Amino acid sequence: MEIFNSMIANALQIAERSVANTLELLVGGATIPFISRYRKEATGGLDEVQIEQIKQMYEKLTEVAKRKETILSTIEEQGKLTTELKKRIDTTWDATELEDIYLPYKPKRKTRAEVARQRGLEPLADLLMLQRETNLMARARTFINSEVKNEEEALKGARDIIVERVNEDERARNQVRNQFSRTAIITSKVVKGKEEEGQKFRDYFDFSEPLKRCTSHRLLALRRGEAEGILKVSISPDDEECRERLERIYIKNDKLRATSDECRAHVSEAVTDAYKRLLKPSIETEFAALSKEKADVEAIRIFAENLKQLLLSSPLGQKRVLGIDPGFRTGCKLVCLDAQGTLLHHSIMSPHPPKNQYRESVATMKYLIEKYEVEAIAIGNGTAGRETEEFVRRLPFVEGIEVYSVSEDGASVYSASKIAREEFPDYDVTVRGAVSIGRRLMDPLAELVKIDPKSIGVGQYQHDVDQTMLKRSLDQVVENCVNQVGVNANTASKHLLTYVSGLGPTLAQNIVNYRTENGPFRSRKELMKVPRMGAKAFEQCAGFLRIPQAKNPLDNSAVHPESYHIVEQMASDLNCTVDELIKNKDLRLKIDIKRYTTDTVGLPTLTDIMQELDKPGLDPRKPLSAFRFADVHTLEDLREGMTLPGIVTNITNFGCFVDVGVHQDGLVHISQLADKFVSDPTTVVSLRQQVIVKVLEVDLKRKRLSLTMRG
Repeated sequence: MEIFNSMIANALQIAERSVANTLELLVGGATIPFISRYRKEATGGLDEVQIEQIKQMYEKLTEVAKRKETILSTIEEQGKLTTELKKRIDTTWDATELEDIYLPYKPKRKTRAEVARQRGLEPLADLLMLQRETNLMARARTFINSEVKNEEEALKGARDIIVERVNEDERARNQVRNQFSRTAIITSKVVKGKEEEGQKFRDYFDFSEPLKRCTSHRLLALRRGEAEGILKVSISPDDEECRERLERIYIKNDKLRATSDECRAHVSEAVTDAYKRLLKPSIETEFAALSKEKADVEAIRIFAENLKQLLLSSPLGQKRVLGIDPGFRTGCKLVCLDAQGTLLHHSIMSPHPPKNQYRESVATMKYLIEKYEVEAIAIGNGTAGRETEEFVRRLPFVEGIEVYSVSEDGASVYSASKIAREEFPDYDVTVRGAVSIGRRLMDPLAELVKIDPKSIGVGQYQHDVDQTMLKRSLDQVVENCVNQVGVNANTASKHLLTYVSGLGPTLAQNIVNYRTENGPFRSRKELMKVPRMGAKAFEQCAGFLRIPQAKNPLDNSAVHPESYHIVEQMASDLNCTVDELIKNKDLRLKIDIKRYTTDTVGLPTLTDIMQELDKPGLDPRKPLSAFRFADVHTLEDLREGMTLPGIVTNITNFGCFVDVGVHQDGLVHISQLADKFVSDPTTVVSLRQQVIVKVLEVDLKRKRLSLTMRG
């Protein structure tokens, strides 16, 4: 464990003590949100990202340690484990280097080299490697036997042994790796006969680029084309330079010793064969995997950042909402929700063609708005979204009610899901979809946690990246966001509670069941009565669960119950109640937090407590602001040079996509994001950000829109 602590600390440039304490907490069952929020003294103030990095590196090192045990055991069984070899394996923590050391001892199927050894040709291979024999054919003749028919067959078997030695030689493998690293070119060609079918990959029909300069999105596009059978992709260094560098390792120098040209020719042939047949394909596979992993990491990083911004989108809050899932032929689905998001009513109106029931639709809207005292209207941004928004905004009785366009991404997935069926077993998918749109406006986080992040539409090649790595990353983002905002224990759904630190599906369901049977929680302490809520689970979740209107005001704050005594002592020292301390800023200004430090409670925790007393239970998300598109509806309405308001819908490492209200998001290329050089789009724009863009180009044939934010 000490070795791991040191290695992780050096790799991440984090104090070794912080790493050790963090790992101790993780191994002890603490969650990342809990550690980052309530154990700052132990970690030195590490955030969620750093703690996750420590966790991932620890897991990788643990995997390497298990692999080393297997390798040592295998070599020992062969009777080939020397003290020196064991020391090398023990001190190696690089997975690639470890596999190189193991390669000569790795059990393998019957190779050409193994057949040659069984035929007694290894001494001839040794002789060739020395490159001193002047009468080679005569020596080769001595190896002829019942299995080796002539000199040529003997020499061929000897070369096969040399080929395997070169392939298993760490020096050779590292030499080829170095060449791949410096000079490898990734190339793609269209598979013959697939030109028409693979038009979306036409930019890669005859493509080549240095591998080290190939961006994440290009590499993933190439691999997708390869997976779909459209492209043939290869990675190759300078073959001639590779072969020459390998020969320098194995070919003896005339100036240093007498050599045999005949022997050298055989060794050279073996080296070339080893490179072409074994080394190059092996290292190409290695680099293909490494480059893909690197591209995956970058794509997942962008996806995770987008998801975080989306989950932390501004909420409308607890207001009475009319949700509209717009449509032409099937009409617009309407739902009325109370301030807690409970479905009160659902119906349909058809103000658009082909039904054109304009008057009836106006009457329906007026009735619903008045009866249910609607405070805001949420309209899905899909088909008929703009038309429905314009219809609603023209209604005189809507004046004073905010109208919002809400992203429908993933709403159809939710409405047909098991979660939606559990929530609304008596309603069809159209009603569920409209409810989801309305609730997304009220609280994006609470609604979006019910949907697989891959269906929300903010990723880049999300179906092409490592799915295990992607799921882990996105789950961690959701967990961090949920705990950063905090959860109302009396209104949160089972699905939202599942992501609260220390809970999970079973405890989340138990909390909902307890609420149903006993009414709302009156204190955090009451959470201990929930079945299977042990001391550890309570420790992990309590600080993130809010109890509004609780007798103790701290129960509706991010102050952890383990720190209540500190706040109570502060109030006692000022001769006031905790409630008075929270409400009176002048009282709080009198507190010298240094007086309350102990061996376990330091300034980081005390500072957090004081910040929370300033705004107990306040939602950290920004307030929601209204937005209106310009008077454009289709791509045909756009002209070059037009300036338009828009909303950022997706961010990639080559730019961002912006919705300007024409049912086709436009691309702002990274070079058009600002009047300065931009290396990372996330430093300039954020998801759901309202921006002003100018139209650069409208491609009606390919339905593409190019925008700029420069100037």
